[in-house]
Amino acid sequence: MTDQDIRGVSDRPVYAVEPWCVREPELRLDRLAQGESVFALSNGHVGLRGNLDEGEPHGLPGTYLNSFYEQRPLPYAEAGYGYPEQGQTIINVTNGKLIRLLVDDEPFDVRYGRLHRHERILDMRAGTLTREVEWTSPAKDRVRITSTRLVSLTQRAIAAICYEVEPVDETLRLVAQSELVANESLPDLGDDPRVAAVLEAPLVSEEHVHNGTRAILVHATRKSGLRMAAGMSHDIEGPGRMAVDAESFPDVGRMTVATQLEPGQKLRIVKYIAYGWSSQRSRPALHDQVVAALAAARHTGWDGLLKQQRDYLAEFWRGADIEIDGDAEIQQAVRFGLFHILQAGARAERRMIPAKGLTGPGYDGHTFWDTETFVLPVLTYTHPEAAADALAWRHMTLGLAHERAHQLGLAGAAFPWRTIRGQECSGYWPAGTAAFHINADIADAVVRYVDATQDVRFEREIGLPLMVETARLWRDLGHHDVEGVFRIDGITGPDEYSAVVDNNVYTNLMARRNLQEAASMAMRHPDLAERFGVSTDEAASWRNAAAAMLVPYDERLGVHPQSEGFTNHAKWDFASTKPDHYPLLLNFPYFDLYRKQVIKQADLVLAMHMCGEAFTSEQKRRNFEYYEGLTVRDSSLSAQSQAVMAAEVGQLDLAHDYLGETALMDLHDLARNTRDGLHIASMAGAWSGLVAGFGGMRAADGCLSFAPRLPGGISRLSFRMRYRGNRLRVTVRAESAVYELLEGPGLRLYHHGEEFTLGDEPAQFPIKPLPAMPRPVQPPGREPTPRRTDPHQREVPAAAFGSAESDGLP
Repeated sequence: MTDQDIRGVSDRPVYAVEPWCVREPELRLDRLAQGESVFALSNGHVGLRGNLDEGEPHGLPGTYLNSFYEQRPLPYAEAGYGYPEQGQTIINVTNGKLIRLLVDDEPFDVRYGRLHRHERILDMRAGTLTREVEWTSPAKDRVRITSTRLVSLTQRAIAAICYEVEPVDETLRLVAQSELVANESLPDLGDDPRVAAVLEAPLVSEEHVHNGTRAILVHATRKSGLRMAAGMSHDIEGPGRMAVDAESFPDVGRMTVATQLEPGQKLRIVKYIAYGWSSQRSRPALHDQVVAALAAARHTGWDGLLKQQRDYLAEFWRGADIEIDGDAEIQQAVRFGLFHILQAGARAERRMIPAKGLTGPGYDGHTFWDTETFVLPVLTYTHPEAAADALAWRHMTLGLAHERAHQLGLAGAAFPWRTIRGQECSGYWPAGTAAFHINADIADAVVRYVDATQDVRFEREIGLPLMVETARLWRDLGHHDVEGVFRIDGITGPDEYSAVVDNNVYTNLMARRNLQEAASMAMRHPDLAERFGVSTDEAASWRNAAAAMLVPYDERLGVHPQSEGFTNHAKWDFASTKPDHYPLLLNFPYFDLYRKQVIKQADLVLAMHMCGEAFTSEQKRRNFEYYEGLTVRDSSLSAQSQAVMAAEVGQLDLAHDYLGETALMDLHDLARNTRDGLHIASMAGAWSGLVAGFGGMRAADGCLSFAPRLPGGISRLSFRMRYRGNRLRVTVRAESAVYELLEGPGLRLYHHGEEFTLGDEPAQFPIKPLPAMPRPVQPPGREPTPRRTDPHQREVPAAAFGSAESDGLP
């Protein structure tokens, strides 16, 4: 294969469509950065981008530690009170992925010589990235290379690589260099404000040592006051004599092994990599921590790490797997999304879940409200321990949220719009100051988790403090007007094309729930409520505010305005907007967007999903149709909410189209920015679109309800979930749904409003067909791409490719 062959053609599919893996059958240099994000491995603590083992070529090198960041100033043309002065940016830490190879003194580099074969496979049941290469050097020496990489889900500090090389035709002299490299040079990421700021050489060396096949580097950041250690150790196997050497420098640790191999012989290097960081621990303590982690990993061994990884994932899939007949791309995408969501939170352990996980530097590595709103629901019903950890991290930052509220002259806590450590890092004040709905999003995630798990200890130690302080902010932020109506004025809702509005419906409904649930939780735990200073009068004031909450409604149009007065604005001139002028925020001034009816991401539609009880079925239908004509989806967060609500109002094929957009955001690089990291919340939308959309799943007050219906392109949907100690499976076909209890004591369920108790015996119910309805119209050129699946794929059931059952899981 020539260099031209390697570059490929940009419109060819990059990845093969397979149910349990993502396979790249050939190297595409034009999509290299996208692949580095797609093939990223993480456990929520350590993240490795899917860079090539030899390090070059690369799109964007990346190795990340959760919450390890550097500070940078936030400049303003005009300063304002309450503007954050310091930003936080995730940094590329010491790279331990590197294994360079020389074949008779010729460096292995896919851009030179001839690449006969290059395949990479992300295996979502094994939790590994495997690469197989056959390459002839410019000097005509041919080698075969296989590498398998993992980031351990069971040993939090550990990543490991098994690297094997063998000559194909003749005896060759081979030299492998395994490295740790700090302060790598990064490419220019451009001017897109969504892309991370590049920091030059952010790490300062404090220690470098080597011994045998082991090397340790310790560095500190220049400004944020954080310290990290990275270490590597090796097991080496090969025939005959080998020369092994190690060396270290301030930013480099290197182990070199040289040998001569005949065809049929193989050099095998197992590289163990360990990371640790702290804002308080000393250099010797971090050094020792990494040494201990390496010792534990070597004791487990490569085969042991592989087994632990597969066992961990098998248990996850037993309560999370989704099977689809009729759309093979969605089948792959939903498992891909679940795998990366698990990777983002599995071992975060009281750290945040960033918008990109640990797959890239996009959004500076920050977490946003979409973690609680979109990602945590998936984890709550599939891997609840990770959801609890993410909320425990919010609790750890409560003091900083108190300080922010005090700075803004408010009671309670004001959580940041975007952050790494807990301080507000948004230099855009309509969001960073006015988007208070983040408080209610956190409270909703608390209520959802407690309902799903009945975790009383969490409720007392984590949940109640968060609920109390968020409720206090709403009570102070809003006010009763002369008619006694409770208003929340001058805030920004989820839609970023509207800002500083009065009575955003989503915000008011979510705040209402926050106030109600905080009062109820305080009543359940009066001893703790008294400790937090919650009086009977204060709890009563929360209930009064909730009962009097203003929810605007436009009687003239028969729809809910997104915020008070929104439907009186002029509509955006969609017909005159050129296709290349999207996203609008990069081509039009905000003042023009703010005063028009145009929506970046679903807002009122999201309110109908999250607070469905506040709307009648007819209101949902009318609202959905109205806002379809205004939503341009310049945000990757829109399609999943539209998919869920399209399914609920009976627009099943449209829901399928939106499901495709949210599920395939990164595998198809729909936003053309997957290079900066995966869209974790968008991938969560694949689960939401299937489970909450076509499954119609809603949960509250100890009860699960389902209203399943399938689009024409999907003949069967089966999904698993966990709820209150139960593990259940729901299987939906066009005519009926079957509910099965796989594990647990049983529970009360609803099927299209009909109550039943699920026990040892499966329960089957019919599904009534819906009447055909006209399809709503979207802005010109902003329609979702129709799902056109291969009719032959529709005939092949997902179970034929392997499922949780075929893996021996009940």
